[in-house]
Amino acid sequence: MNLDAMVNAFAYPEGAKTVTPFGNGHINDTFLVTAEGTEDRYILQRINGYVFVKPAEVMENIRHVTDFLRRKITEEGGDPRRETMLLIPARNGALFVTDEEGSVWRSFLFVPDTMSPDLPDSPEMLEECGRVFGLFSQRLLDYPADTLYETIAGFHDTPHRMEQLEDAARRNAAGKLDTVEEELRFARERGPETSALLDQYRHGILPLRVTHNDTKVNNILIDRHTGKAVCVVDLDTVMPGLLAYDFGDAIRVGASTAAEDERDLSKVWLDLDKMQAFARGYLRELGPVLEKPEILSLAKGAWMMTFENGIRFLADHLNGDVYFKIHRPDQNLDRARAQFALALEMERNMARMEQILLKLAGK
Repeated sequence: MNLDAMVNAFAYPEGAKTVTPFGNGHINDTFLVTAEGTEDRYILQRINGYVFVKPAEVMENIRHVTDFLRRKITEEGGDPRRETMLLIPARNGALFVTDEEGSVWRSFLFVPDTMSPDLPDSPEMLEECGRVFGLFSQRLLDYPADTLYETIAGFHDTPHRMEQLEDAARRNAAGKLDTVEEELRFARERGPETSALLDQYRHGILPLRVTHNDTKVNNILIDRHTGKAVCVVDLDTVMPGLLAYDFGDAIRVGASTAAEDERDLSKVWLDLDKMQAFARGYLRELGPVLEKPEILSLAKGAWMMTFENGIRFLADHLNGDVYFKIHRPDQNLDRARAQFALALEMERNMARMEQILLKLAGK
């Protein structure tokens, strides 16, 4: 990896530059570039070619969506350099650069005076996170979602994820099938429900939207001085989808009372106050413009994303932990059990979740 060559390939200001590792992301390799003689700094990043097998399509999606957002933000009187990601082109005008090893690199303007928390430390921050993700989606409601590439095929095709689980059970590559009978039974009992959202989309009940697909708190930049969320980042998985996916994954993580791999399942439950805090911010931006079926789908999305992650963890456990990294034996099984416990909590609270969403949306 020749970092100097990559730095020189992008349209940074002339002069000496300092490059340092940046962030704690698990997918891409990220560096901060400081250029002498300017206050601007830049993010330089190598895209993980194993996860994103068509990086050119990833970059096309990002370019089109950020250009669209920049126009919207400008029309609203906002600051487009701060409120959306700004791609820095290569010196030849291209969106990215390919190095000698075939890896794809890209660059963005660094947004100063911001932080990216791992977890929300207050209901107010959770509400802010909901607001900025809601605003991101609201600004993109009239973007033609079907023109975007699907950067990871079948990413939230939950019925297909069930098929992958059944395939893992048939092959039993790690020889662990006899230890997961209860978990498999739980998954199979709920298999018919995995097509619920896709069926609504196919029947025209739910519209196709531009979705972020990785709505974790650490994909938001928070202003260090005001505590306000200013920008959604990590747009690699932006593609066509359902709003239920984005809302659901945020609730899966943000409204759980326990870690994703908690062994003591008595600690795993759904915190409705946290769910309501995120939903309050989210629906402040989206509630007035969404129809009732799409609002109700958000609750189902929370269950669907939780259950989907559970079956993915369980399949990987049966496959020998080949996709999700583990740090102790049976960690993926622990993850699956925790997700299933949270999904069960959501089933018990589904009516309450729907009531909260409709009330916040004024429906």
